[in-house]
Amino acid sequence: MEYTLLRTGFRRAIVACQNPAKRRVAVQPRRYFATPVESQGGPDEIRAAPPIRFQSDDNQFSQSRPRAELIDNANFSRGGRGGGRGREAGGAGGGQEVDYRQLLRRIRIVPASPSYFTATPRYTDDLLHLSSLLRAHQVLPLLPPGQAPRVAWKTIDQYKTELAEPIRSKSYNTLLQLLKRLNYIHPSLMPQEVTDALEKYKRDVQPHLNVPNPIVVNEYGVARAVGRRKSSSAQVYVVEGTGECLINGKSLTEYFGRLHDRESAIWALKATQRIDKYNVWALASGGGTTGQAEAITLGVARALMAHEPDLKPALRRAGCVTRNPKRVERKKPGKLKARKMPAWVKR
Repeated sequence: MEYTLLRTGFRRAIVACQNPAKRRVAVQPRRYFATPVESQGGPDEIRAAPPIRFQSDDNQFSQSRPRAELIDNANFSRGGRGGGRGREAGGAGGGQEVDYRQLLRRIRIVPASPSYFTATPRYTDDLLHLSSLLRAHQVLPLLPPGQAPRVAWKTIDQYKTELAEPIRSKSYNTLLQLLKRLNYIHPSLMPQEVTDALEKYKRDVQPHLNVPNPIVVNEYGVARAVGRRKSSSAQVYVVEGTGECLINGKSLTEYFGRLHDRESAIWALKATQRIDKYNVWALASGGGTTGQAEAITLGVARALMAHEPDLKPALRRAGCVTRNPKRVERKKPGKLKARKMPAWVKR
């Protein structure tokens, strides 16, 4: 065993002496190691750099030059044709050459918004602005729940079109929560900056502000109202009387052949027990008998509330106040009616 080890060691020594390329350096030169300890050596010794002492001067590392300076167009164009160099007055003795192209390469354009490098910078700016307003005014008194002013905010499609950014529904819901929270601040203590911020996100047309014109009783004691159902419309005139009812110049029994349509036309009077106290004149058009009868019902109810506003709860319970928006569904191609399919035939 010892003989084998000796033989192998001698062979490696001989090969290393014959081929200098395969020699292994046992100790690396010291100049290849960077040490922070200052040592007494030759010029090849690597020494630690002196510590950096930071100053309050913004131009500390600018090599005695400002970060940006105004360049004369004439000098820049002249310098551009002559290699990009110009002259800068350095004193009474002469001038100092300035390489404007190198100076322009050193200028760093700083974005105006800190959210510039995000995917949605304008949305992020809006979110940060609303969050800062909420932090600044979160101690102001709020309105009771459910009593905040009704506001129609912009839809997500309108907001995305305005910003031209891909906004997700979750992100927009976060923005709406901040808007609703700011909207709950008491109106008497609402800051002006919050009011201006909320106006940016409101729709141009607020449907809650569209109040219909009130129905009044004229000097002749007549209240006029309009009722609609499906494609039918009816102008109804209600005045105190003995219970007469004329529709397009005909009596109720002559105009409507079905008993159900007759009851529907005067259902508002029957539900409030006012059949023999008011006279009704109606001008109905469009649709069929069912649509015209229910249109007259809505018109009579609205005109009756002009005479007696206290009857509104009773009329609402009777279902005479709310406009019925249901319409006949249109026929689709390939079907017999709106949804009816033709009979399936195997062969």
